[in-house]
Amino acid sequence: MSNLLIVESPAKAKTIGKYLGSDFVVKASMGHVRDLYPSKLSVDVKKDFEPQYTSIKGKEKVIEELRQAAKKADKVYLGTDPDREGEAISWHLATLLNLNIDTVERVKFNEINKTSVKNEIANPSKIDIDLVNAQQARRILDRIVGYQLSPFLSSKIRKGLSAGRVQSVATKLIVDRENEINAFVPEEYWTIDAKFTASRKVFKASFIGDETGKIKLTDETTTNKYMNRLDGAVYNIANVKNGTRTKQPFAPYITSTLQQDASHKLNFTSKRTMRIAQELYEGVDVEGYGSIGLITYMRTDSTRISDESRKAGNSFIEKNYGKNYLPEKPRVFKMKANAQDGHEAIRPTTVELTPEKARASLTTDQYKLYKLIWNRFIASLMANCIQNTQKIEIHAVGTVDAQYNGEKYVAFSATGYSVKFDGFTKVYEVADEEDETALPTVSVGDTVKVKEIVPNQHFTQPPARYTEASLIKMLEETGVGRPSTYASIISTIIDREYVVFEAKSLKPTELGFVTTKVLEEKFPKIVNTKFTAGMESDLDKVEVGQLDYIKMLHTFYDDFSATLDKAKETMKGVKIQLEEDKTDIPCPNCGQLMIIKVGRFGKFIACPNYPTCKTTMPFVKETGATCPVCGGNVISKKAKGKYVFYGCSNYPNCNFMTWDVPTGENCPECGHSLFKNRSGTVKCLFEGCNYEVKKRSKKNEEK
Repeated sequence: MSNLLIVESPAKAKTIGKYLGSDFVVKASMGHVRDLYPSKLSVDVKKDFEPQYTSIKGKEKVIEELRQAAKKADKVYLGTDPDREGEAISWHLATLLNLNIDTVERVKFNEINKTSVKNEIANPSKIDIDLVNAQQARRILDRIVGYQLSPFLSSKIRKGLSAGRVQSVATKLIVDRENEINAFVPEEYWTIDAKFTASRKVFKASFIGDETGKIKLTDETTTNKYMNRLDGAVYNIANVKNGTRTKQPFAPYITSTLQQDASHKLNFTSKRTMRIAQELYEGVDVEGYGSIGLITYMRTDSTRISDESRKAGNSFIEKNYGKNYLPEKPRVFKMKANAQDGHEAIRPTTVELTPEKARASLTTDQYKLYKLIWNRFIASLMANCIQNTQKIEIHAVGTVDAQYNGEKYVAFSATGYSVKFDGFTKVYEVADEEDETALPTVSVGDTVKVKEIVPNQHFTQPPARYTEASLIKMLEETGVGRPSTYASIISTIIDREYVVFEAKSLKPTELGFVTTKVLEEKFPKIVNTKFTAGMESDLDKVEVGQLDYIKMLHTFYDDFSATLDKAKETMKGVKIQLEEDKTDIPCPNCGQLMIIKVGRFGKFIACPNYPTCKTTMPFVKETGATCPVCGGNVISKKAKGKYVFYGCSNYPNCNFMTWDVPTGENCPECGHSLFKNRSGTVKCLFEGCNYEVKKRSKKNEEK
């Protein structure tokens, strides 16, 4: 018997093919094979949103090869990813290959190893049309918004603008945060920080109040009053409180928490994290194991793990760390209310394959991410960490001021801890309270020596800008988007120049501000988090067969269409000119200051008097750096794939080009511009100058 299994990628096909033997031919569709026509709406809104699909350009050869393979096969299995997107790909494949939708074998690999693959092939299911309809509904919604709202925004703000249903909400979150920052008024407050010595150990303590209770220091005058009271004081231990606290491990990763941790700990973007996770899921050749999928499916919002994986993890922990590192009873983590729970948490497929065993077979990025996932999963099964806690209250009494006596004091507090049992922290590091360490052993009535007392002025800080990690957390908390969409949401709003990265934070551009304002005023539902979250909830209902997707689309479109018509009427003749699109370059023909425009091939500079004056110039983004070869201006350019590089404005007479970023500083030795490469090294590129400053590692900085 000849069997054909179709998956998305060659890597996945290679891994699974090794488990199935000669009875199976495993081929890859190379992702999606059919979609809406790219150059038109492709949705007939008058015929219940009937979609118009076509084969994706460039996939003709792949589709024909799959069609011929399907004709030769006795049975065809569709093994695309186990989510809405994967279900839709299987449905499109079945349609293009003339397979019976109702009888074709659908297999879903939550993990890719021999046992799982064999089990899925032995127990195939059918294509879930509810899942397909949920994906179709999302695709149609996004197409309607993109193809009807985008032209409106382009005509009012900037040509070529593109609006997204979920991306617009994400941009608004970033804009709202920036507005909070701009409106923030800092408030002054003070602290008094002390260092004491007891039993030859120095420890830190903070002012908490006096004999009347807790005190907030709001100004320098009040702070100096207490500093005067401390002059010449004797410091006694007034209270000692010892206790214990337990720290529980975190749940195994879901998509959002993996992206957040990879951002914090590895400095990975969400897009990079998902790409590497896809590689680990689809399979890697590991020495001693062959081609194997290292992790379970990485698009999930469930913290659930299977009984088999728990048993394997517990066995590993007992064998390698001891039975006392297992909790008394299995730990079950609570899931968020709107979790779909379609797949397990992200975990290693083979616990015995530790990161160190796999390291030689993985790329650096693959190893780092696999280690993060492996450690988190093992830690989630382990016993709590138990800490001994200490809290000491110190009273400053008997000052030189005659009015004070033993009944009056200034109070300080110090806290610390020591580890009684490390538990899960044996494999997973947890950031503890800042400056908390074990305190010296003291008793009530003991006198301690003061080493220093320092008053410090502070000001309250505005809320921080969103990072990728904190934005993903907010999207998850508000129910906007789903695990499979977080990475694309962020990359899209950056690519469309609604936001930019600044010091690893997301900052809105003027375009982001203006576009959000127009959407807030004319399309309030589009940028409303609750409305968007409600639509995500409706899509979930479509997925489980509780809501008809045509009815859902009508509910959205009827209101959206009326709102769009009204906006067109109220903004007739309005054109918003962005400050960032203005230049100080006079038109050489008519003298008007030229403006930046966007055409088919990107940005260019044009006269605002068009069509009377049709003068245009290339758009050049200057960096302020000078060319180390000819002294010309270094400008920013874009290569294919949108990668930025830097070159000389005198090209083609000067061929200077570099990927290194201008720093805005000059070389202290020769005076030429300095550049910084990806590793953080700052250097001079002028020929003959060897000035270079390498980035210091954290380890060296701590030393």
